[in-house]
Amino acid sequence: MADLSGLISSVAKVSEKTSTPVYIVGGFVRDLFLKDTEDKDIDFVVSGSGLKFAKVLDAELKQLGSLVEFPDFDTARYIVGEGASQLILEFAGARSESYKSASRKPIITATNLAEDLKRRDFTVNAMALPVGSLYRGKKRLSLLVLKKNIIDPFNGQADIKDKILRTPLEPNVTFSDDPLRMLRAVRFAAELEFGLEPSTLKAIFDNHERLKIVSAERVQDELLKLLATREPSVGLALMFQTRLLDVCLPEVAALDGVEDIYGHQHKNNLIHSFKVVDNIATESPKIWLRLAGLLHDIGKPGTKKFLPKIGWSFHAHEHLGKKMVLAIAKRLRFSTDLTKYLTKLIRWHLQPIALMDKGITDSAVRRLVVTMGELLDDLLILGKGDITTGNPYKKTQRLKNYDILRAKIADLLERDKLRSFQSPFRGDEIMAAARLKPGPTVGKIKNAIEEAILEGIIQNDHDIAEEYFHKIKSSYLAEAAAWERL
Repeated sequence: MADLSGLISSVAKVSEKTSTPVYIVGGFVRDLFLKDTEDKDIDFVVSGSGLKFAKVLDAELKQLGSLVEFPDFDTARYIVGEGASQLILEFAGARSESYKSASRKPIITATNLAEDLKRRDFTVNAMALPVGSLYRGKKRLSLLVLKKNIIDPFNGQADIKDKILRTPLEPNVTFSDDPLRMLRAVRFAAELEFGLEPSTLKAIFDNHERLKIVSAERVQDELLKLLATREPSVGLALMFQTRLLDVCLPEVAALDGVEDIYGHQHKNNLIHSFKVVDNIATESPKIWLRLAGLLHDIGKPGTKKFLPKIGWSFHAHEHLGKKMVLAIAKRLRFSTDLTKYLTKLIRWHLQPIALMDKGITDSAVRRLVVTMGELLDDLLILGKGDITTGNPYKKTQRLKNYDILRAKIADLLERDKLRSFQSPFRGDEIMAAARLKPGPTVGKIKNAIEEAILEGIIQNDHDIAEEYFHKIKSSYLAEAAAWERL
């Protein structure tokens, strides 16, 4: 981690040297009052031009880091270090942001510190600390001392103590000015484990349609941050309660409800999906995997059928879900990599359970390993998280089956060298041995060798695969010759 005290001292030095008041604001100040928090990126409000101040700081630090300028917004980022140790200082002139009724682009207006704090999202983030009052030398001052210098016009300290989120202004004004704040509210509720003040909660419900004017990229960013929390279902449930989920992920909101026919009920798939996300969160920090858990059953409403003597069926919901994810990815501007990740996991999320239902055979496990490749571990975490039954016997048995499947996979990976699987007798060797030119016959022979390995007919070994090739090649060459005569 970069020397935080040294960097902030440098900011304070430039502030004094240029007679420019500078304040630390936002989450960093809030987190001074919370336990078990770590230093993070820091936002600074400058009384004047944020960009101009950052340029002077850059010169003072003699390129200790790199300066990224945003002249259209009069802001700049000063980035020090790389990777996990990277620290970002963000400088902005005191300002307010608002949206026109149908605009996705915020209107930025220069203002003073008091107005800047007034227009922030929540009281706990609407506090400021003069930059020169955080450290004495390299030692951070005690919270008791800091409280004397903190500017807190909306009693954010009291709301931190009470674990409550409320807006500095009347909440309808705050959320209408910047609708993204509604998503930030549910995300902070989950992240900080705070409650939402009643009028703030109601205002989100009343203004949820305003979220439609916010760019897909910003919605996606908040959604992923929410999924990164310790218990994502807290924020997801608030999204559903306030109808924000209807706006950004209506496919998930549609999972709600239970239908009863002749006493046959299916589970509430929305509640189930929220539980799956929480289950995954206890096993993995991967945000993409948690998102896969949220979306894994979105094909169920479109495939739901009641079959007499059988009950409710959601046949092929994994195939429909895969198609629906493509539409979601386009709407929320997911990256190509994230889209491929989600579609593959959702398409195959039932496969581990299917293996258990049919009995775990070596060939079936080989196919699962080869199909999923690097995503195999994530698929197994998703499958395990999908077990939300309240029946303790059934839950214990299914979890035990997953342990058996994992052991089987580990054994086959060691024995059959399947991690980067393909025919050990390669295409160029097939062409040379059979005197073939590149074409479909080569691919058919190669696939036949791979199938033999997956079915356990031969071992995943070059010499054994070559011997098998010589046994089967004649039929494929005869077929190719027959096609040439047509």
